[in-house]
Amino acid sequence: MATILTLKRRIQAAKNVSKTTKAMQMIAASKLKRAQEAAISTRPYVNALDSLTKKVISSIDTDSNDNPYLETRSGTGNTLLIILAPDKGLCGGLISGLIHKYVQYKKTDEKNIYTITVGKKVEGNIARLSEGKVIASFNFGTTTPTIDIIQPIMKIVNEYYLSGKVDSVVVLYAHFRSFFSQVPTIATLLPISLSVEMTAKSSSSLYFFEPNAEDILPVLILHHIEMSLYHFFLESFVSEQASRMIAMQNATNNAKDVIEDLRLEHNKTRQAKITSELLDITGARMAAV
Repeated sequence: MATILTLKRRIQAAKNVSKTTKAMQMIAASKLKRAQEAAISTRPYVNALDSLTKKVISSIDTDSNDNPYLETRSGTGNTLLIILAPDKGLCGGLISGLIHKYVQYKKTDEKNIYTITVGKKVEGNIARLSEGKVIASFNFGTTTPTIDIIQPIMKIVNEYYLSGKVDSVVVLYAHFRSFFSQVPTIATLLPISLSVEMTAKSSSSLYFFEPNAEDILPVLILHHIEMSLYHFFLESFVSEQASRMIAMQNATNNAKDVIEDLRLEHNKTRQAKITSELLDITGARMAAV
């Protein structure tokens, strides 16, 4: 049976853990609110930008257009994979889920995969699993991402894609569904899909583009790619904060349960000690009589 002093120390240690996890939960909750507002406010813009891009594509002759971001390739068989993950841990199963999704993708895709990692927590594991095919690593950061964060990544994307080193560019990130659901997802960044919906085709005649659609398309496509990648960053960050908040809340509740169990054991031990002392006193008294 543990001594009373040992139980007091364990109770104090559990209280300290509870205070730490509670503070981390509150920090994640405050970051989550700002990140969620940024991600949700960006979604309509990205969706509208995607719809506009499809309308412009549908209004021109895609066969005569030589924009490299639109052409489907199968020459090299190489893929550039961008993995977005947190810089810090203590966010539940988010990081392990991303790594598991990467392993699944690597098994199902027979292509040669070049990898860009964003986030310290996956850098080492992905470098080991990719057999040295990590071409660049970046820090994700601990604050809401700004648009500047994608610029160095876009330089590498353009270098590999426009030069023909890779046929496609995909992004592995945590898609935010709700506070309790963050799903590792793989989305295709390049090439941009040419499958335009019938509604876009039928309504394209209602739009007039100045100076013309052919001149607008290159700038619009580049902006579409950058905003799509930036939106993946926002989704990853809000997923990180939601996962950490839930994980720290569970840790706080578990610490409180441990404290209650230790207090119960402490009280039993203390009562047993008091009873033993009373028996010793009573026995000594009876022996004296």
